[in-house]
Amino acid sequence: MSAAGKQLQPPQSPSPSSLFTIRGSLLALALLTLMSFTLVSLKSLHSTATPVKLSPSLGSQKLWSDGLGVGDGDLSDIYHLPDVFRLNYAAMERDFKVFIYPDGDPNTFYQTPRKLTGKYASEGYFFQNIREGRFRTDDPDRAHLFFIPISCHKMRGKGTSYENMTIIVQNYVDSLIAKHPYWNRTLGADHFFVTCHDVGVRATEGVPLLVKNSIRVVCSPSYDVGFIPHKDVALPQVLQPFALPAGGNDVENRTRLGFWAGHRNSKIRVILARVWENDTELDISNNRISRATGHLVYQKRFYRTKFCICPGGSQVNSARIADAIHYGCIPVILSDYYDLPFNDILDWRKFSIILKESEVYNLKQVLKDISDAEFLQLHENLVKVQKHFQWNSPPIRYDAFHMVMYELWLRHHVIKY
Repeated sequence: MSAAGKQLQPPQSPSPSSLFTIRGSLLALALLTLMSFTLVSLKSLHSTATPVKLSPSLGSQKLWSDGLGVGDGDLSDIYHLPDVFRLNYAAMERDFKVFIYPDGDPNTFYQTPRKLTGKYASEGYFFQNIREGRFRTDDPDRAHLFFIPISCHKMRGKGTSYENMTIIVQNYVDSLIAKHPYWNRTLGADHFFVTCHDVGVRATEGVPLLVKNSIRVVCSPSYDVGFIPHKDVALPQVLQPFALPAGGNDVENRTRLGFWAGHRNSKIRVILARVWENDTELDISNNRISRATGHLVYQKRFYRTKFCICPGGSQVNSARIADAIHYGCIPVILSDYYDLPFNDILDWRKFSIILKESEVYNLKQVLKDISDAEFLQLHENLVKVQKHFQWNSPPIRYDAFHMVMYELWLRHHVIKY
């Protein structure tokens, strides 16, 4: 039969043995590729970590002995990614620049910096530190972010309504947009403002561009007021100056299991007081401790207690958390919706107890189930993070100001224009 008359035969399927050979070869090639990529990545990471060049102001300090105050092996106890934190922190110190919009009419409220005392002092410290610190630039073309200096707290003292506060803030932002070209490049995504008192949050809620686009650095990072964790920053609320020194190796004196005293201005606080105020092991007061009972009685209770209960008040935040950290009392966060300060840097579960509000009924048993060894580890880690919840003037490396700046530094990387 001629070739033309031959019937076409269907293609033959590969035999099982040949399939096995082909698949095996592909698998081996994939494994070799993955191993090569991993090796190159590790070498790249090593070469990146070794020659990091610090800013001149850091002198001859080595990156791995950079003033954190703990050994390299201890860092994993409090940070999610200690090596990444160190490298990024060094880059922030070297490169980060912020442009502050020039002040307007000195008689207006929004330019008034906060005082450096009281439970809303974090706002004032930030204003002072950013104005006088190394991160400020007068050249907007060098800036990574733009700071809108809105400080609304004085308005409340003058009896200004929230509606009028919003109008004042709106007019101020409109004036910045009209006078300067920087806002319109990103519709405000590379702009941020800072407020600790809820009056600042309320005054800006009526300005959608600020809420949706700009970075809000606030002491009340509650999701029910539009807080967006990957965009906004939780500002630690710190009551300074502290009345007593920081707690350290004083664990033997902590004979009381738990402590809380304060106003019953939230549902969780009402339940906490009602359930536990008569307990013999938990020191729970249904109101603030009167100064008439003695000098610094409230602060001294922190020294004698292992666990300090921190329920949310009218807002989710509380200066009590920073108090507990400073005085060496393990904070017990009793809240369902609280994006804790520096949450993407610090592993809060290594130095605090985080509970849902429904666990308030089991509170004593939860605390009693924590072994002595676990408590000692929590306390040791707590002492390590104290530096991050302290404001200073001028600021000190790794203090609250620098941690907030680090959070802003992380966020500026996702803004493109």
